[in-house]
Amino acid sequence: MPPLPARRRVAVVGTGAIVSGSHLPALRAHADRTELVAAVDVDQDRLDQFREIAGGQVAGYTSMDAMLDAARPDLVLIGTPPSLHREQTVAALKAGAWVLCEKPLTLSLAEYDEIAAAEEASGAYASVVFQHRYGSGAVHARELIASGELGAPLVAHCQTTWHRDAAYYAVPWRGKWATEGGGPTMGHGIHQYDLLLHLLGPWTEVRAMAARLVHDTESEDVSTALVRFENGALATVVNSVLSPDEVSRIRIDCADATVELTHLYGHRNDDWVYTPAPHVASERAAAWRTPASDLPSSHTAQLGALLDAYDNGVRPPNSGPEARATLEFAAALYKAAFTGDPVHAGDIGPGDPFYPSMHGEHPDWAPKESA
Repeated sequence: MPPLPARRRVAVVGTGAIVSGSHLPALRAHADRTELVAAVDVDQDRLDQFREIAGGQVAGYTSMDAMLDAARPDLVLIGTPPSLHREQTVAALKAGAWVLCEKPLTLSLAEYDEIAAAEEASGAYASVVFQHRYGSGAVHARELIASGELGAPLVAHCQTTWHRDAAYYAVPWRGKWATEGGGPTMGHGIHQYDLLLHLLGPWTEVRAMAARLVHDTESEDVSTALVRFENGALATVVNSVLSPDEVSRIRIDCADATVELTHLYGHRNDDWVYTPAPHVASERAAAWRTPASDLPSSHTAQLGALLDAYDNGVRPPNSGPEARATLEFAAALYKAAFTGDPVHAGDIGPGDPFYPSMHGEHPDWAPKESA
C-alpha cells in the first residue's frame, strides 16, 4: 500500500466564533490529516482562550506575518472580518501556504484578481468557504441534474430569508461597504445562490432590485434578482435579513422532477425532496432517493475535499474561476439593482465602477465619504 500523506501543518487566523465553532471541529474530524500548529488574533485574551480550547501545542501570535515566518504552515484557515481577507490571503499565498477563507473571499472582483495573481506567483491556492456544496445531498442533486436524469432545468427559486436586528448591526464592521462588502447579498444569501450556481451552471443575465427598508446601514437589507442561465432556466433569488420566519430554500423545477432543499444553516439528506412529474414511472423516481451515506453540509466536508486536492497536488474546489463566478454574480446583482439595467456575465471588468467596489460609486449607495 502507498504511504499515507503527511499531516498538514495548519494555522488559523482569527479565533472567534466561526473558527472555534466550525473550523476547529473540522480540524478535529481530520486529525489524522492535519495538525493545528498556530493561531493568530489581535485580541490576546481571545487568543489565549482559543489555545486552551484547542489543546495541544498550538503557538499563539498577534501578528500574522510573525506566525508565517515562525510556523511555516501548509494551510491557513482565515476567519477574520471580510475587509481583512484579501490582505491575509495574499500574505499566506506568498508564504507558500494554501488558504481556506470564510466568505466573502474578497470585497470586489478587483481584489479577487489580486488573489489570482498571488496564486499564480506562488503556486499555492486559495479557496472560499461555501460548505453547502459538500453535503452528500447536494452532491447527489448535482449529479442528477448534470446527467439529465431529472430532465432539462426550467424554473428555479433561491431564498435566503433570515432575520437580523439592530444589535447585529451594532458590530462596527457590519453594514458598511468598506468592511463587509455589502448586505445580505454578500454576507448571507451568498451561500444559497452559490449552491444554486453549482447546481445549474453558468448564468448569463441578471436583473435586480435592492433596498434599505429597516436598517440604518450603508448597504442593502434586502435584494431580489431575476436570473437567466446558460441552459435556458430562469430563476428568482431573494436575499433578506428582514424575515421573522427564517428559512434557506432552493427549488428547481426540471422537465421530469422538482427538487427542493429546505433548511436554515446546513442540510442533510432528509432536507432534499424529489417530486416526479406525472409522466415519470415510479421505478425511475425511486432511483432518485438520496444516497445511503449522509454527510451533512459542513466545514468538515469542505476541508476534506480541500485536503484531497492538496494530497493530489491539484487546484481545490471553490477556488480560481469557480469561486470568482460566484463573486461576479454578486457584483452583477448589485450593478443591476443600482443602475436598473440588465447585466450579462462578463460585463464587469477593469474600468467598470462595479469592478473595484460592489456599490459602484452609485450616488444613492456609495459611502458618503467617497460619494
